Amino acid sequence: MHKLISELTRLYLFEEQQHYVDVQGGAQPLTPAVLARHLSGEQTVAVQLVTGSGLTRALVLEFGGKGGGEAHWSALCAIANAVQHELDLPAPAVSISGTAFQLWLSLATPVPVAQARQFVQLLRSTFLPASTDILAAAPPDYVEQAALPPSLQPSGKWAAFIHPSMGAAFVDEPGLDMPPPPAAQLGFLESLRSINPAQFAQALAKLQGHAGLLDAVPAPVPVAVALPSVTSATAPGLLLQDATLEDIVRWLHARHIEPTFRHRLP
Repeated sequence: MHKLISELTRLYLFEEQQHYVDVQGGAQPLTPAVLARHLSGEQTVAVQLVTGSGLTRALVLEFGGKGGGEAHWSALCAIANAVQHELDLPAPAVSISGTAFQLWLSLATPVPVAQARQFVQLLRSTFLPASTDILAAAPPDYVEQAALPPSLQPSGKWAAFIHPSMGAAFVDEPGLDMPPPPAAQLGFLESLRSINPAQFAQALAKLQGHAGLLDAVPAPVPVAVALPSVTSATAPGLLLQDATLEDIVRWLHARHIEPTFRHRLP
């Protein structure tokens, strides 16, 4: 259990935010003892994933609602694949909450919650068009308070991390009847890596650019670059802005450089 607590802390918690919400709605310290009771099913607690100062390092998306288990699972897969293949980010964790599917992204460095919300919203709008009535009525939610898996839910079902290949088996009922083996839960988390600040900034900029939120980059001002004379047909001090394509190719060939043109003009 100690190793499982360590992995959950490594990926989703940090010292300032290790609190849970008690039955009266107050924040209580999330000590290792409390977390151990939570993971063993003795006491289920809701962990605050956002600090009092408005920072978070756990981006959790929940895909659920009445019916539509298959649609929700397909939506989760679309986002998970886009995170890895379109944004070049580390693989997220996947869990079942007892009532829904959840996708867990870990940040190495906390970010303001407003930025986290924008990132999640852009993920939805970019990679998950509301193409069905189910997703339009119940789109993926950004979760700021969650019962860390594994945990026993009020329904009597267990929330747990799962291997992504297992998700389709839970489309009708995204929960377990029995507590999952701690060793298996540990195995799902040990290989996961957090998103570093450079990766997050690059992915957010890419999403913002796709949504047209970034200011247009002005066209670069032409810079006069002197090209030495290569042949008698090329005047000394020829400026790049005045050179023909043949002039440039000859200049490159004279320096044993073979040009490669990768951009095709319309």
